[in-house]
Amino acid sequence: MTETAHRTARVSTPPAAETGIERLYSSELANETEFLAARARSVGSRRANEELAALDLKVRSYSVLSLVCSGLNPSQRELAEFLFLDPSQIVALVDQLEKRGAVKRKADPRDRRSNIITPTAAGKRLYAEAAAIVQAAGDHALSALSPAERDQLRDLLRRVAFADQQG
Repeated sequence: MTETAHRTARVSTPPAAETGIERLYSSELANETEFLAARARSVGSRRANEELAALDLKVRSYSVLSLVCSGLNPSQRELAEFLFLDPSQIVALVDQLEKRGAVKRKADPRDRRSNIITPTAAGKRLYAEAAAIVQAAGDHALSALSPAERDQLRDLLRRVAFADQQG
C-alpha cells in the first residue's frame, strides 16, 4: 500500500457530499498534520478573538498579558521568543497594554539593557476576566473531546511545541 493510500485509509471522514465544504474532508490536505494543527488553532483563536473583543483584546495581547501575570517577570525578549513573535510585535502589544494601564515596563535586574513587563492591579483584573473567556472558548473548541482526550491532546501538543527545548 502506498503512503498516500495509508494516509487516506487512516482518515476518518464523514460521507462525501456532492457540494459544500464536506466534500473536502476526504482530501489529502485534511489529513496533513500541519494543516490540521493550523486549522485547529484557527478554530480556537477565532472564537477566542470574538469573545475577547468585549474586553478589547485579541489572543496575542491576551498571551502577553497571561505571561506578564504569571509571576515570572518575563522580559520583552523572552516574550518574543516564547510566543514566536517578532520583537517589534511584542513592543506594539506591550505599548497597547501599557496605554490601557494593564502593564508597566521596568528595568530587568538581570540585564539593565532589557525591560521586564509587570502587571498592574488593573492588568490583573483584566487578565482574570480574559482568562475565563479564553477557558470557555477553549472548552467550546474542544467540545468533541472527552476530558481525558483534552488532557492527552494538551500533553501531545506541549511535547511538539517544546520538543526543541527537551534534551
